[in-house]
Amino acid sequence: MTTAVITLPWHEANQRYLTAALAAVRSALETGAEGRATKEDLGPGRALKEAAQNMPAPPALDTLCAAFGLTRFERGVLLLCAGPALDAGFAACLETAQGGTRRVQPTFGLALATLPEAHWSALSPVAPLRRWRILEIGAGDTLTQSPLRIEERVLHYLTGIEYLDERLSGIVEAVPPSEKLSPSQQRLVEMIATVWGRHQDTGPAPLIDLYGSDGAAQRSVAAAACAALGIRLCAMRVGEIPAAADVCGELARLWEREAILSRSALLVDWDDAANAGAAHPARRFVERLSGLLLTAGRVSQSTGRTAIHLEVRPPSSGEQENQWRDALGPRATELNGALEMLTAQFHLNSRAISTVRAAVMPESQHLSSDALTDRLWDTCRAQARVQLDDLAQRIEPAAGWADLVLPAAQTETLHDVAMHVRRRAKVYGEWGFAQKGACGLGISALFAGPSGTGKTMAAEVLAGELRLDLYRIDLSSVVSKYIGETEKNLRRVFDAAEAGGAILLFDEADALFGKRSEVKDSHDRYANIEVSYLLQRMEAYRGLAVLTTNAKRDLDPAFLRRLRFVVQFPFPDAALRAEIWRRIFPARTPTDGLDAATLARLNVPGGAIRNIALNAAFLAADSGTPVGMAHVLRAARTEYAKLEKPLAEIATGGWA
Repeated sequence: MTTAVITLPWHEANQRYLTAALAAVRSALETGAEGRATKEDLGPGRALKEAAQNMPAPPALDTLCAAFGLTRFERGVLLLCAGPALDAGFAACLETAQGGTRRVQPTFGLALATLPEAHWSALSPVAPLRRWRILEIGAGDTLTQSPLRIEERVLHYLTGIEYLDERLSGIVEAVPPSEKLSPSQQRLVEMIATVWGRHQDTGPAPLIDLYGSDGAAQRSVAAAACAALGIRLCAMRVGEIPAAADVCGELARLWEREAILSRSALLVDWDDAANAGAAHPARRFVERLSGLLLTAGRVSQSTGRTAIHLEVRPPSSGEQENQWRDALGPRATELNGALEMLTAQFHLNSRAISTVRAAVMPESQHLSSDALTDRLWDTCRAQARVQLDDLAQRIEPAAGWADLVLPAAQTETLHDVAMHVRRRAKVYGEWGFAQKGACGLGISALFAGPSGTGKTMAAEVLAGELRLDLYRIDLSSVVSKYIGETEKNLRRVFDAAEAGGAILLFDEADALFGKRSEVKDSHDRYANIEVSYLLQRMEAYRGLAVLTTNAKRDLDPAFLRRLRFVVQFPFPDAALRAEIWRRIFPARTPTDGLDAATLARLNVPGGAIRNIALNAAFLAADSGTPVGMAHVLRAARTEYAKLEKPLAEIATGGWA
């Protein structure tokens, strides 16, 4: 009579199979050394065979034995050690089998005496049980009399419980499956899956070295390739890899076991160790691993392993536009060229575009096309701020064109700067200038002139005009005395700014972009490398970079040649100062008898004029009267004293 096969849920069926396998080992113990178990005692058996027939997928025990190449005897030793933790009666059976010695942990001697196909090599350091830390050997007089204990992670695996080994927690993190990728990135996914799939039965798979400027895209490509192969992806940063060789080796062994148990691949993120030498712990770690492995970083890495190097590029403008169309659905057709503007300004990956969509679309049905465009633009700006806010100071633009008093030529040049930013997508992309070469596509401007002449205000005006974020770069946090650190800090700033095309403002840029010196020692050489790196990044940056300086003559001539715009901010003459005085007080500020031509006799720049006007407003508010010439005179004396300049009587005669 044929026994009907009943398919159970895997966890329930796995538990029944494990129970049947433990029962076979327990039977061998009860038979004792004198009876000596045979192959059949630990073989399929009726109960074990029936349990196997009810499995919808291979049981964890068989999967583990196959993955680590355990022999029949090693399989029995594993079950012998798992028994006390899984079967309440197993401990008593062990005591009896070991002569009533109250020993509830099995020994290798007991295994040799009771299990079939016993061999001494099963407990050698290079055999699977010890090489993969499946079992641990306790303290004892001899190897055969030392207690054996199953590793907790392995025990839980046998019962069907999946989790990351707690010793890897904080070092290794699971990478979730990727969202939709661009077509170019999807081709890389297919290439990786094909290469690794081809090596499943032919030997070790090659290392996949992913490189490029977009670290998030590298992870997405790696996660998608692993998902295509039905495996999990975990990631580890090189900073977590210990320097000590023995600890590093133990970590490698621990991960390899975890990779086998959980069918996982590992992504090693090089972070800021791109220039690490051959002795770097991460290189030794990578070369020791034998499983599925990927590396990610800004530049391609060379290790002792056979590797396939793949550049992961951010989605092109066309690919981003298609992703926007997919995200916005039918409303995309209503935006009248707005998608082209979004993709030209914001360089967002699939995840960021999905985040923007989730924030905007729930209320989109109540928005007009123009309002939806504005919401998308502002949400993209906010999305791109996250990385930059930790690296630079964001300035909220408060000034407009009406607040900026400059000669006509300088004002016209500033309008040209804004026009270049707005129209770069058409000129570079649609008209093909980008295909002529990547050099010189960055938009950079130098604002040169004395302090207080409106350089920072002009940057604010441009940011307000273009509806972009303005970030002031703190040179004290960028320039470092340690070799290589300045380039690293600048790279982080430029990389973070790329996503939102923010306007970067380098105040007092002569301190950072000074003339390259004659090389007299190693410090001069590295200082020149910093300047050269900066020149390259300025040319490649897709946003607008504004540099301000009080001393244009101190800037490197090679740097000046690479600037697209140079705006000289002159010290204001009497006519310009009078115009500044006419505009300096807000419309709601009460004034009485202020004469701009008379006030223009104060020979100070616009920044000082603002300070005087503000101080005069406080004096008037305190006296309860409109702002008058007497208040301005008193405020001017305070400002001149601060500047350590004499206030000539001829400039203020007859004011009060």
